Amino acid sequence: MALENKDISYISKDFNDIRAQLINYSQTYFPNSYTDFSPASPGMMFIEQAAYVSDVLSFYLDNQIQETYLQYAKQFDNLYDLAYMFSYKPKVTGLATADLNVYQQLPAKVEGTTIVPDYSYALIIEENTVVSTQAGDSFIISEAVDFSVSSSNDPTEVSVAQIAGGEPVYYLLRKSRKATSGTINSTDFTLGSYEAFPTLTLEAGNIGGIIDVTDSDGNIYYEVDYLGQDFVYDSIKNTNTNDPNNYQNGDAPYILRTKSTNRRFVTRFLNQSTLQIQFGGGEALQVDEQITPNPDNVGIGLPFGESKLTTAFSPTNFVFTNTYGTAPSNTTITVRYLAGGGTSANVNANSINNLNTETVRFKNSNISNANTAQFIFNSAVVINPDAASGGGDGDTIQEIRQNALANYNTQQRNVTADDYLIRALSMPPKFGVVAKAFTTKPDIQDTDTILDLYVLAYNQNNNLVATSQTIKNNLITYLNQSRMIGDTVNIKDAFVINICIDFEIITLPNSINSDVLARCIQELQNYFDINKWQINQPIILRELTVLLDRTPGVQTVQNVSITNKAGTNDGYSQYAYDISGATQGGIIYPSLDPSIFEVKYPNNDITGRVVSLGSGTFNAFGGGAGSGY
Repeated sequence: MALENKDISYISKDFNDIRAQLINYSQTYFPNSYTDFSPASPGMMFIEQAAYVSDVLSFYLDNQIQETYLQYAKQFDNLYDLAYMFSYKPKVTGLATADLNVYQQLPAKVEGTTIVPDYSYALIIEENTVVSTQAGDSFIISEAVDFSVSSSNDPTEVSVAQIAGGEPVYYLLRKSRKATSGTINSTDFTLGSYEAFPTLTLEAGNIGGIIDVTDSDGNIYYEVDYLGQDFVYDSIKNTNTNDPNNYQNGDAPYILRTKSTNRRFVTRFLNQSTLQIQFGGGEALQVDEQITPNPDNVGIGLPFGESKLTTAFSPTNFVFTNTYGTAPSNTTITVRYLAGGGTSANVNANSINNLNTETVRFKNSNISNANTAQFIFNSAVVINPDAASGGGDGDTIQEIRQNALANYNTQQRNVTADDYLIRALSMPPKFGVVAKAFTTKPDIQDTDTILDLYVLAYNQNNNLVATSQTIKNNLITYLNQSRMIGDTVNIKDAFVINICIDFEIITLPNSINSDVLARCIQELQNYFDINKWQINQPIILRELTVLLDRTPGVQTVQNVSITNKAGTNDGYSQYAYDISGATQGGIIYPSLDPSIFEVKYPNNDITGRVVSLGSGTFNAFGGGAGSGY
């Protein structure tokens, strides 16, 4: 009987079903060849062996198919490969972070008639300085500490440390920094003759990330998202020399710029303890046109209609050019990486107190008083006032699945207005802090690809101010990486509307009026905390009434009024605003031009009174008064 005429079942997948199907097949198509299907018969031995092998093969086939789907895969190696397809890099360890207070003392000096700190003894703590606990848990201060500079983004707190004869002798300086758990490790790799896309394999546990990659000739290689990315971000100190036109001391410590580089690499975790580093495919001694001819020079005007345009534009030609970066060869590659983290890195408060002084130096190298210099040098200390947090054991299976899908959906691109908003607020602080952001479409025709991004910054007193041109330039550079090619983003300053609040209440019998007023003012100060307010957020008067009414000791809220405060001579915004005209249905709306309401001086601009019904008398209380009258 031909095979095509035989009834073969393809739905049996486990041992028992396959065994039953094999017995049925033998009885149906070989009824006279073998009839002994007892458990101990030789025929049943072969049938069960065949069923056993089929069951095992079926299991592995199902398992392999399952491991090709992100939502079903269970093996970490496969999950890492699948996540890579979604452009997500799983975390193999969670690095803990800690807020550090960094201290040093300065001697006092007389400047005119005033005693001030002598900043000629200011210390610099280099980036990547190691700090640790007594138990040996290491942390890295990634951002340098320069005690000679104080700004809104990097303020220096100054207090008197020692007094003699009623005059300061030493001052205490404090700065804040973040420290990341881990240790800096280094591994060398020797590369021989040219090879396209050379790959290095770094075997280590708890790899937090690559710090830098250099070769024996001193060339620096930069990590990029993909090898076709021919630029990287670079930061330079914001000084008059580097940015003479837009320099403003303190608001943006660094200038964000892009620079082109052909020395680049990508990284990929193969599993929890293996990191793959891959470089480009180009030969350093060749330029692109030597491998990929310029079509203006070849293939045009050749006799008999011959053309080399197909060769010139062949995608395979670009693989071996610097289009995808240069492949290092005949050199030694040094890879420095951060390793550590885990839950053990979540150390207790006040436990990080050891400072590696090898990376601490004086900014001024010409210090004559050696004894004083040694005392100042030894005064440099660190401490973490709060416990470190964030340390973990890397992505779980479920986290890899969810994070990979989320990353694929966002793709780190600015598509919607909210994308630009989130991106602007997430710019690293060293390039300037965007405190508030708001997006809108300009009121002109054909604006599908035009977006107005309104921003504001904080000053040293946490008041809203217009962003400097340096911050705006950094923001443009920062947004360009993820901007859609046809999008145009205009960065503008939002308007600040300063306001004051006045209210009247009736207190409950036997209440202390001054205490009740103080509680009401504190509630309003918390409500109008500028960190809680956004551009174009309206003021709902009913919310203020309810807030005051629920304050302990308040019987009735008689009135809540809001007025505009304007005038630069008094320290307020220059913009006047018609509050009454902007009030509709108990809601004070911001202007059509994006703006934000701000209580600039909460201690003075929030006032209240206790009113006595029918008496015509009242007690008044201001935020800075301290008592009723």
